[in-house]
Amino acid sequence: MRYATKVTCNAHKSVMAKCKPFMYEYQCEANFLHYAYYVGGCRHVGYNNICCSGMNGAVLHYGHATEPNSKEIHDGDMCLFDMGASYSGYTADVTVSFPANGKFTDDQRAIYNAVLAASRAVMNAIKPGVSWVDMHILANKVTLRELREIDLLRGDVDEMYEAGLAAIFQPHGLGHLLGIDVHDVGGYLEGHPDRPLKPGVKALRTARNLEAGMALTVEPGCYFIEPLLKRALSDPVLSRFLNEKVLKRFWKFGGVRIEDNIFVTERGIENYTPVPRTVEEIEEWMSKKETVA
Repeated sequence: MRYATKVTCNAHKSVMAKCKPFMYEYQCEANFLHYAYYVGGCRHVGYNNICCSGMNGAVLHYGHATEPNSKEIHDGDMCLFDMGASYSGYTADVTVSFPANGKFTDDQRAIYNAVLAASRAVMNAIKPGVSWVDMHILANKVTLRELREIDLLRGDVDEMYEAGLAAIFQPHGLGHLLGIDVHDVGGYLEGHPDRPLKPGVKALRTARNLEAGMALTVEPGCYFIEPLLKRALSDPVLSRFLNEKVLKRFWKFGGVRIEDNIFVTERGIENYTPVPRTVEEIEEWMSKKETVA
């Protein structure tokens, strides 16, 4: 799994270094596949590659047969690329988000850093015995707090969460078990917690308490999904938290997801996902525009 993830991360870095406006999403996918096989010996991937740009980043499982990573990438687009190589039957599952032109705008930086803050809060909190549901809630509240900092949201974060606002911006779970299957088995077992029923947490692929040796993804996100935003704006409870004037700036933003592969250890985690993660690291890497085999 470490090897599959190392190849995956290097392939993502190759894609980032070669990506530029006016390429097509499928060309970035092709670059990933070439690197994973030609350099890493990974003949297969663990799932259909998700190569979103612009508003396509708001489509959680974009890249399927009817939307085959076919859009032209525009200057100013955010890219959200979720791809994972498979080796000896075990898969990686890594998502990177970055600006197509290599430079974050202020709004792109704000959303990206909100998701990064959520990711780091979770990874700092994970240890054996903690509830995965609690980790999801922690990530959601950090993202809501960060969105409040840029005046996109107003009000009390706990009240926002209880009202279901977090599920508008992240309608998927925090992550999943990982191994031979990208969404590996064992999420809901007899003798372990049942699936939660509340908005947001009901999408979790597991509700278990974490144990040393577990392999999981940590993948918070923030998306601007038009039908969900319209629903929130028309809801008398949710709408009171939204600053519609600021929200309009993000209407065509798409989304950001940051996905790392981790092992739970006795003292915390091992994050074995070596890709540029901070805004500064991403901009520095993309400024090199290195040619990677």
